[in-house]
Amino acid sequence: MDAENLKLDINSELFLASVCEYPLKVKIAFANWKNPSIGKQDIELYNRGYQLLHVPEGKNSADAKMIAFGACVLRSYPTVKEILVCSSDGILNHLCNELQNQGLIVYWVRRQGQNLHIDNRNTGKLTHYSLSMATKVTSFEKVIDPIQDLIKTEEESINAKLNSLVDVATLFQERCEINIKYNLNQPEKEKSRSVVDNSFAESIKDQEKQESLMEISNGEILDKLLLKIIQDIQNKSPKNKLSVSTLGTEIRKITGESPNSIIKKLKLGTNLTKYLESSPTFTLKMSGKEYEVTALPCK
Repeated sequence: MDAENLKLDINSELFLASVCEYPLKVKIAFANWKNPSIGKQDIELYNRGYQLLHVPEGKNSADAKMIAFGACVLRSYPTVKEILVCSSDGILNHLCNELQNQGLIVYWVRRQGQNLHIDNRNTGKLTHYSLSMATKVTSFEKVIDPIQDLIKTEEESINAKLNSLVDVATLFQERCEINIKYNLNQPEKEKSRSVVDNSFAESIKDQEKQESLMEISNGEILDKLLLKIIQDIQNKSPKNKLSVSTLGTEIRKITGESPNSIIKKLKLGTNLTKYLESSPTFTLKMSGKEYEVTALPCK
């Protein structure tokens, strides 16, 4: 290790040892130990079992000594199998090549920002280690699936909250009849006229809305509607799972009512989830924080 170029704490050192196939036996650090910028690094490294080799002051002095010593490392350590060359200086590429030619497994350890790049020169495999997080940096391919799972969980959570909000709004509308018929600042004659005009406009809107909405009068019609919604969604997106909250949202679009209100009105239960659980036509499966619903094939 070029101690003037690269500093490794104990966690980084343990990670490097875990990358290798053989146990880490010998640790050697090169530096001008009289250099005040080194500080007390010599004491720390010595306490961690490093051999400290001193080099005189001068540009690339530590690199030159590493190359000279490393090129004949087999003379001092004839049983060595792997070697970690720890320096970000490009000149150490010559040492890596020489050690490979001598039949050793060579890892070139370099620092880039807050990461260590461990390059297995024999296989070309790159491993990355975050110095700030003290952990291995996962490859991009391995990160995609967890991110997709998080996005799916968040979407299901949002759908569940929206469905709950719809239920609350429906319940509020059922219990409270709010109709602002006039502005308190209007004269009495204008108030009466405003009431008539607003009532007429509202009656037209209500009529148009009712004509476009489907009415559920019994459990059989409800089951047919549920089956159609499930089949339509599966035909459009066969790989996507259908959550109970999404199913409830689709029912409200078609009927203008929340599914819980319909089920209570028909005296089929208290809510959509319990109704689906009790029905032989549908199956529920817990997925994260949500239930997934599927329909059994027709016989």
